[in-house]
Amino acid sequence: MIELNADIGEGHDDASLMPYLDRVSIASGGHTGDAASMAAALRLAADHGVAVGAHPSYPDRAQFGRRELAASAGEIAGWVTQQTEMLAEQATRLGLHLAHVKPHGALYNVAARDAGVARAIAQAVAALDPALILVGLAGSQLVAAGQTAGLVVLHEAFADRRYQRDGRLVSRETPAALIVDPLLAAAQAAALAQGLAIDTLDGSPLRLSAGTICLHSDTPGAIKIAEAVHAALKRG
Repeated sequence: MIELNADIGEGHDDASLMPYLDRVSIASGGHTGDAASMAAALRLAADHGVAVGAHPSYPDRAQFGRRELAASAGEIAGWVTQQTEMLAEQATRLGLHLAHVKPHGALYNVAARDAGVARAIAQAVAALDPALILVGLAGSQLVAAGQTAGLVVLHEAFADRRYQRDGRLVSRETPAALIVDPLLAAAQAAALAQGLAIDTLDGSPLRLSAGTICLHSDTPGAIKIAEAVHAALKRG
């Protein structure tokens, strides 16, 4: 079964999501999160045997990391390094190790299309720990940069987000960008897992090759979505 992941530590009901997940990316202080929330998320994941990773972002709590910021490659690398180290410190105190790094929000989307930003992130991750997996949008510049940097990469697709025909995610500011119907999310996840085409926002078919499927803890009805997606993936 293809693995299922979620972004957590963002003030939502992570405990109810955990039984359905294989991997979690924990908010690491950029868009939200602090030492206490990171430690709580790490403990929760450990209790369920779920792999943990950092979820660094633009340092923009006011916009929850969902606004692109002008920044140099050095600044981006510094943010990724600092936030990942913050989570790693909490993990070490609990006897845990980080498995991956996955950028959040606007940083994730910019890295998907911008080779320079992608390279800055990948090189920062490789410098921190070359054993860390880099998670990025399937077929994007970020996973390509990760491979160039010698990292293991995970191509990611989404159960609860709509796609554009070029494989990029539809902006959250666009109506219908989110998939909130559990059955529709489950159908999209099942198609992605089987390598079948999914419908993009304009109705064009899109085929993606992914190793992990994501859902978001802040999507309305996230628990029911997780339950439906998990069941669909188990059915194959």
